[in-house]
Amino acid sequence: MKTRTRTALGAVIAMMIFCPALPGGSATGPAAAAAQTVPDAAGRYPHQVDTATVKQYAVLPKREDVTIVDARPAARKYDLGHIPTAINIPDSQFEQLAPKLLPPDKSQLVIFYCDGPECILSHQSAFKAGRLGYTNVRVYADGFPGWVQAGHLAAVSIAHLKRLLDEQSPLTLVDARPKERKYDQGHIPGAISLPDSQFDALAAARLPADKAAPLYFYCDGPTCKLSNDSAEKAVKLGYRNVKVVPEGWPGWQHAYGAAGVGAPAIVAGKEPGTIAVESFERIYREAPQTVHLIDVRDPQEFAAGTFKGALNMPVATLEANLDRLPADKPIVFFCGAGGRSGEAHDLVKAARPQLKTLFLDARIKWTANGTYSIAGK
Repeated sequence: MKTRTRTALGAVIAMMIFCPALPGGSATGPAAAAAQTVPDAAGRYPHQVDTATVKQYAVLPKREDVTIVDARPAARKYDLGHIPTAINIPDSQFEQLAPKLLPPDKSQLVIFYCDGPECILSHQSAFKAGRLGYTNVRVYADGFPGWVQAGHLAAVSIAHLKRLLDEQSPLTLVDARPKERKYDQGHIPGAISLPDSQFDALAAARLPADKAAPLYFYCDGPTCKLSNDSAEKAVKLGYRNVKVVPEGWPGWQHAYGAAGVGAPAIVAGKEPGTIAVESFERIYREAPQTVHLIDVRDPQEFAAGTFKGALNMPVATLEANLDRLPADKPIVFFCGAGGRSGEAHDLVKAARPQLKTLFLDARIKWTANGTYSIAGK
């Protein structure tokens, strides 16, 4: 009897040695894997982690000892915002994608999440992973909403960034890498250079004054933390719409090559509603067909010289012609000094807020042959 007792005790001790406790309080090994497939009273995956635990793992450079999985649909959810370093395996595509994307080491920690406590997708995926033999599976039940509500940075995919650039959405895209060694050798079209090492010295001059302006930071992929560091500095400066693009320049090159976008991005100027002079000049030079240019000066001024392709709509007549304003592309209002163009922008924003409008706050002079000089304020 004593021999059998000592044998059983030895087996228990052996399991404790070879199946150590994990974050969340369970053990690894086949027995734990089987236990993980048993739902709790609410039918949910029983082994869960909180935001503080996820924060330890969702860091850049990306850790190699964990895989964080977003179980939501790609285009409608993941692409628009996700936890940094998370990969996307939609629960509806788990069987097809999991063998390719989950780690080969089935003892590695795998954390699934979706759209908060009411979302079941992460729980379903966690059970499926257990059935595949993964022994260290957790669910972050608060999910992406909980992550954002806790004040942490959100990430967007390269695919979503591409859509924003193609649609000419107003944004400031920031390359946080060193300028000469990295940015000058190749960067995402439309990005400005603001090296993280020079952030404190250059941010005031290069970032928009409007703290609600959307900022997107990137660097050299998941192994690079410069973009994350710069994004957090921007948040400390009071910017409220800050995101990171963890795939960065390597991800862009892989998906779209060195160019990959049909037109330069619109970069916001320092004042709300403005377009940066450098951004305007690049668009005017490389892709003028992607915006509508409207000169709000008087007809005699317009006749003396203006931007090629511009329409003349004096600011005094604008209110009576609101229904004539085009809606298919962004509108850039301009005059000779920025006063009338700003007035036009404010008027249209109040009357037709669905239109994408910006204005040039700059001193501009034209000649009759179409050449011009421009100076920002």
